[in-house]
Amino acid sequence: MERNEKAFTPDPEYLLQVRNLKEYFPITTGFMQTTMLKAVDDVSFDIRRGETLGLVGESGCGKTTVGRTVLQLYKPTAGEIWFNGKKIDNRANLKEFRKKAQMVFQDPYSSLNPRMTVADIVAEPIDVHQLCKTKKEREERIHELMNLVGLNTEHATRYAHEFSGGQRQRIGIARALASRPEFIVCDEPVSALDVSIQAQVINMLEDLQTQFGLTYLFIAHDISVVKHISSRIAVMYLGHMMESASANELTKHPQHPYTISLMSAVPIPDPAVSRKQHRIVLKGDVPSPLKVPEGCPFRPRCERVTAACAKSCPAMREVAPGHFAACHNI
Repeated sequence: MERNEKAFTPDPEYLLQVRNLKEYFPITTGFMQTTMLKAVDDVSFDIRRGETLGLVGESGCGKTTVGRTVLQLYKPTAGEIWFNGKKIDNRANLKEFRKKAQMVFQDPYSSLNPRMTVADIVAEPIDVHQLCKTKKEREERIHELMNLVGLNTEHATRYAHEFSGGQRQRIGIARALASRPEFIVCDEPVSALDVSIQAQVINMLEDLQTQFGLTYLFIAHDISVVKHISSRIAVMYLGHMMESASANELTKHPQHPYTISLMSAVPIPDPAVSRKQHRIVLKGDVPSPLKVPEGCPFRPRCERVTAACAKSCPAMREVAPGHFAACHNI
């Protein structure tokens, strides 16, 4: 997890490896003036085959941008993305990658084309990648996918607006499965759903992972949900990776001051335990990504701040076996 300037060699143990990923957007700040918004700044992580990496952080920290940049929906400003041991840096590798990597979007209302039937929505990846040779094979595949996600095949000729939010998200998941992917980015797939429906969708994603050996990058701001589904959890703040560890290790023994404050805000259902919990309230507001502080981005809100924090941005380093954090004062 540490920054490594040497030539990178992919590890076959991992399905996806991301190194020093950057995504900057030019923002107009005045007449003939632009400033680079650093949405993702030097982020690195690995995901093993068949595991789920949970990516958490508050709104605007760059979680969704990481997911979209990894899938090349945004062209990376800098950095390397390796999938199945191949660097995604040419058209041939990108074409294969887009068949094997899919996305479930956050909003089930705006991510589905209102002019397309459910059958056409689900079959879109099939048509793009020419995965079915006949209409009958295509129809059978659509019905198979709808059954997988708990949808009635009789609804294949209906339109998205005729379904509830939970059903629409199931349609989106069926579409993501259509090309038989190995890797799926789940971009807050349950945040727009009722709590009871959230549990159904989460359980379904887990069942599909077991059935097909899927690998997930699960993006969310609810640590409780992420802990339930994830093998490991990574924490982001203002475009930077702050901490990474196994789900149990990170939730029980957070090391970075930002992660500690996040964990203190998680509600505990036991009133007796909840009353004893010390809630850490961070000072100030999140700085603008247009004016990221020099050194550590968390420096203006951190209680552990020292002179070293202003001089350089800390690199991710191993503070315990399998536990990485970006802090000068751990």
